[in-house]
Amino acid sequence: MRFDLTDLRLMLNVHETGTITAAARRCHITTASASERIKGMEDVLGVLLLNRSAKGVELTAAGRTLLHHATVVLQQMERMRGDLGQYSSGIKGHVRLLGNTSACNEFLPTRLGTFLQQNPDISVDLEERSSTDITDLIRQGMADIGLVADSADLHDLQTFPIGADQLVLIASADYPEDLTGLTSLAQVSHLDFAGLVAGSPLQEHIAAHGRQSGRHLHYRVRVRSIDAVCKMVGNGVGIAIVPQAAARRHRRALRLQVIALTDPWARRKLVLCIRDSEQLPAYVQALMTHLLTDE
Repeated sequence: MRFDLTDLRLMLNVHETGTITAAARRCHITTASASERIKGMEDVLGVLLLNRSAKGVELTAAGRTLLHHATVVLQQMERMRGDLGQYSSGIKGHVRLLGNTSACNEFLPTRLGTFLQQNPDISVDLEERSSTDITDLIRQGMADIGLVADSADLHDLQTFPIGADQLVLIASADYPEDLTGLTSLAQVSHLDFAGLVAGSPLQEHIAAHGRQSGRHLHYRVRVRSIDAVCKMVGNGVGIAIVPQAAARRHRRALRLQVIALTDPWARRKLVLCIRDSEQLPAYVQALMTHLLTDE
């Protein structure tokens, strides 16, 4: 089975445009050539990839499966070009690093900053994702290092403890409700919340556990950073669930009440995960060692 990159891009463009003609135009080939390529793929696979009609084409189940793999391959090619292109500007190593919300907002800024200062010939792509997404991507070889909550599925991965990733409840010092003794999400789910924008890994984590307990949380405001959430709460806009490190950092300046949560999902630890340390390039191992070293 041999498909080249033009075949894969053609399938992606067919999906996006809905017609073979438009897809061929994007690929800078003729419609006849595009049709021939698709027919060739179908012949090799022995299945139809497209349902054809007068209105256009739609991917079959087999076509959608091929599209998924084509997308992964093309993304990998783009990453390869980007990684290799940096060497021409003096970069000797490129690390793909993924972190959950706590890692990206509280742990990594200082640690990563000192590493990059000490290693000017290494570049890092840092992306915030959910712990579940991160472990899946590490297994697939789509990233080098992940920083996740230990509640994620860590099978088949090497893990190294980093520190606490506790989530706590915060409220302003003059919050009108008495929060004494309220130490679980279920007990405060009727109150107004401040939170991160929809799609944030931490926000999805909290929402998922709210749904599991049959609770729908009401958000008065959604913002884009943990610091902004803390400031909103400090100004009396609801309560929030945030990483303990952020709560401690803002506690005095914003006059926050900080309340430990008893929910098991809130008592987490941060771990570094990789596929296999022996297969990591030296510059990735150097970053891993730096992140695991107390400063």
